Amino acid sequence: MYIIVAGGGKVGFYLTKTLITEGYEVLLIEKNPAKCDIYMEQFGAAIMQGDSAEASTLQEAGAARADVVIAVTGEDEDNLVICQVAKERFEVKRTIARVNNPKNEQMFRTLGIDATVSNTNVIMNMIEQQIPELPFVHLLALKHEELAIVEVKVSPKSEVVNHEIQHIRFPRDVIITAMLRRGELIIPSGQTVIEPGDELIVVTRRAQEEQLRRLLTIDAT
Repeated sequence: MYIIVAGGGKVGFYLTKTLITEGYEVLLIEKNPAKCDIYMEQFGAAIMQGDSAEASTLQEAGAARADVVIAVTGEDEDNLVICQVAKERFEVKRTIARVNNPKNEQMFRTLGIDATVSNTNVIMNMIEQQIPELPFVHLLALKHEELAIVEVKVSPKSEVVNHEIQHIRFPRDVIITAMLRRGELIIPSGQTVIEPGDELIVVTRRAQEEQLRRLLTIDAT
């Protein structure tokens, strides 16, 4: 699956990093050359400098073969144009636009944008609806002490499988608040054993999200 992310702000950077980690083919388009130079150190060929609102840029990015185009710039007008060009000129199957002013959401939908997100903290959840089986989804950022709520699907080969929660060495300040197992909601205790495919709702520090993701979603070696 090929995904184009338009806009290299905090949201675009986070989306690109997460999707690359999950193994998707991703290209981030950013207008600012200085940002591109910085991002290139981490993303390599997955970063392209250009104006995503221009058809020539999207053409160079390979929009004709893209499965999803996600416009997350800070300007609603740009996000609308990007998605419209992607859908009408390049026939992209799915378009997702960040809407900075919630009053514009209805207009975006009327003009054919497949999905809109006004709260950037749940944009990964929206992407998950378009791209099935993402094992790690950032649900909500909390203001207090840089905390976040994330949803994690446990890999069958994760080192935590078949262990009680109380015996797992989680990152500091991680709280498992709930879990879904075969569609059933469970409020876990220390004695709860983690099974393959369990979906955990976790409160964690944002700085520890990557460590938590590696623990639960990457195969043990």
